[in-house]
Amino acid sequence: MDPIRFEPLLKRIRWGGTRLGTALGKQLGSETDYAESWEIADHGADQSIVAAGPLAGLTLQELLQQHNEAVFGRHSGRDQFPLLIKFLDANDRLSVQVHPDDAKARTFDPTENGKTEAWVIIDAEPGSRLYAGLRTGVTPDDLQSAIAAGTLEQCLHSFEVSAGDCVFIPAGTVHAIAEGILLAEVQQSSDLTFRLYDWGRTGDDGKPRELHIEQALMCTDFELGPVNCAIPQLIEHGQELVSCEYFTICRYSEPGQVQLPDDNRFHILMGLSGEASLMAGSRVEYLKLGQTLLLPATRESSTINLSVGNTVLDV
Repeated sequence: MDPIRFEPLLKRIRWGGTRLGTALGKQLGSETDYAESWEIADHGADQSIVAAGPLAGLTLQELLQQHNEAVFGRHSGRDQFPLLIKFLDANDRLSVQVHPDDAKARTFDPTENGKTEAWVIIDAEPGSRLYAGLRTGVTPDDLQSAIAAGTLEQCLHSFEVSAGDCVFIPAGTVHAIAEGILLAEVQQSSDLTFRLYDWGRTGDDGKPRELHIEQALMCTDFELGPVNCAIPQLIEHGQELVSCEYFTICRYSEPGQVQLPDDNRFHILMGLSGEASLMAGSRVEYLKLGQTLLLPATRESSTINLSVGNTVLDV
C-alpha cells in the first residue's frame, strides 16, 4: 500500500491563532482562532479522510475496516487507530488540565482511551513557557486550596521552551501550554480533558468556563512531580525523543538517507522544517513543514532523503 495523505481536520478554539496557515500552510478561513490541525484522527465523528489516490474519500475508520492488515501489520485486528496526530497553535494560554489513564478513562466513558501525549516544539516566541507537572511535595489538599484561592500557578512547575524541545506528558500530569508556541503533538486517540483552572477567564457568554475539579483530582498522579524536557537519545541518523508503551518518536535532521525498517507496523512521518522526500518503491512523496504521511505496515521499501535544514519526525 502506498503512503497515505489525509485532509486535515481544523479546530477553532478560543486560544488559537493563524499560524497553522501562515507557518504550516493549512487552508484557513478568515477567522483568527484556528487552534488545532488534526492530521490523523479516528475518534468518533472526527475522522480523517484520505486526500488522494485510489482510496480517496475513505475515512480512516473505513480504511481500517477494509484494509486492516495492510495498515496495522503485526498489530492487525485493532478496531480503532490508536494515535491522534496534531499540530497546535497556542496564540493564547490554554487552561490548566489533566487527562486520565486508560483505566480511569473507561470509568468516565467505556468507549474512551486514556491520554498520554508528547509535544515537539516547532516555534516559540521568546519567553514562552510550558506548565508540566506539579512542584515537588504538592498534595491534593494543597491543590484544592490553591484552586479555591485562585493561586494554582504557584503549585505548577513551569519552564521556558524553544524550537526543538520535546516534552513527554504521561496521563495524570497536570499541564498547560502558554501563549506563543507552535508544536506537533502525538497522543493516544482520546479527547478526555478535565479542566482544573482557566486563569480567571470567561467564555463568550461572559461567564467562567466549566471546571472539572473533582474529576481532575481523581485523574491527577501526585507522584509524578515536575516534568522537564525529554533528553534525546542518539540513534543512527538522528535522535529518539520519546519511547513509551503507546508510541516512539524519532527525529531525523542529519543530511543523508534514512532507511525505514521493515518492521511490519505503520509509521507516521511529520515534516517539521524544510522539504524532505520519501522514496517508497518507485514512488516519490514530498514532506514539507506542516505535512503528515501515514506509511502502512504493508509497504514497499521506504527511504527518507534529508537535505540541510530538513527535519522529520517518525512515529
